[in-house]
Amino acid sequence: MNSRWKLRLASRADVSILTGLIRRSALELQQADYSSAQIALALGPVFGVDRQLIDDGTYFVVEADSELVACGGWSFRTARFGGSDGRIEAQPRLDPNSDAARIRAFFVEPVYSRQGIGSALMEACEAAAIAMGFRRIEITATLVGERLYRRFGYSVVDRIEIPLDGAPAMAAVTMLKLISA
Repeated sequence: MNSRWKLRLASRADVSILTGLIRRSALELQQADYSSAQIALALGPVFGVDRQLIDDGTYFVVEADSELVACGGWSFRTARFGGSDGRIEAQPRLDPNSDAARIRAFFVEPVYSRQGIGSALMEACEAAAIAMGFRRIEITATLVGERLYRRFGYSVVDRIEIPLDGAPAMAAVTMLKLISA
């Protein structure tokens, strides 16, 4: 990781800042692949903070000059994407022997995009998932995210559509990576 950046685990105290970061990231960096209406309706239910990741200690933030500039994590829970608003109970845990860990909720401040922060987050997430015994990692990625994840060896296993209330569904992709022992 670049010496200007500091990677740390997210805390509940970061949630309001993360909400703004996610909004700015989605509005600017997703606009080439999704309409303004799709992005607006996805904020929260699709592009949102999942507090369970924070509570599980699997969500990272990146700071630059004491400012949060990126976030991303992984999960040993069944949820594939989206924020935790409206979720009442914790999602069930995945079994590392039979299930794939999930890469979740990567967002970067637009002025910090394409500087290696997403790659640094990916390396931290993969290392943590592997340390917990997972040998497969899955992602439900946006079309923008697909480009990053391909560089890390993830393969497309399915193209899906995420329904949005009041706009055409969002195209997304399910990707998988097998980790050698």
